[in-house]
Amino acid sequence: MPASDVAARCDGVSVDYRTASDVVPALRDVDADFARARFSVLAGASGSGKSSLLRVLAGLQRPTAGRVAVDGTDLTGLRAGRLRRLRRATMGIVLQDPADNLVEYLPAVAQVELAARLRGADRGEAAGLLDTVGLASQAGCMPQDLSGGEQQRVAFAAAAIGHPALLLADEPTAELDAIAAGALVNAMRRLIDRGATLVVASHDPAVIDAADRVVTLRDGRVAAG
Repeated sequence: MPASDVAARCDGVSVDYRTASDVVPALRDVDADFARARFSVLAGASGSGKSSLLRVLAGLQRPTAGRVAVDGTDLTGLRAGRLRRLRRATMGIVLQDPADNLVEYLPAVAQVELAARLRGADRGEAAGLLDTVGLASQAGCMPQDLSGGEQQRVAFAAAAIGHPALLLADEPTAELDAIAAGALVNAMRRLIDRGATLVVASHDPAVIDAADRVVTLRDGRVAAG
């Protein structure tokens, strides 16, 4: 894939976790490219390495070996402060638990506007992004007045504002029922249509079926994709 088409790239990435008595391998020699404006899913059983690879792409976990680049910048050797600034500017991150993604005292539109301010983006995009994820009529609602699926859609709108190079999400439908999960998948596809790049770790068949590309991990290695 030409470099200009790549939002994120992993070359020979390995991750080890040290315990008191042993070293546990989480990823082994992972090579993967993630294309711009595409919906990529990291699939695999629990313990396959999905979350570890997502953390590496987010710069939250430094690989034991190999290199990771996002939007053409090598994350591997960056100091912590520079990495935090880069993450804020070029990545949006959505956590598994809907409540963990939002500020409890801000209405939906203010959640997205806050993300814009932190990223140095135009707050005027907030209403349009809420409309994109199907929540224009809930712009003034507080988190406690939204369902878990609606909270996740607000979180994706906030993650997408300012056109970051990469949106990352770890099991975003895990806490949702089938109807809410389906609405969230539709919202993610609409963000892709707007030019967003999503990499999502999931074992949800509905998410996997909606993906443009599936990278399947098994025992920390790429098994397919």
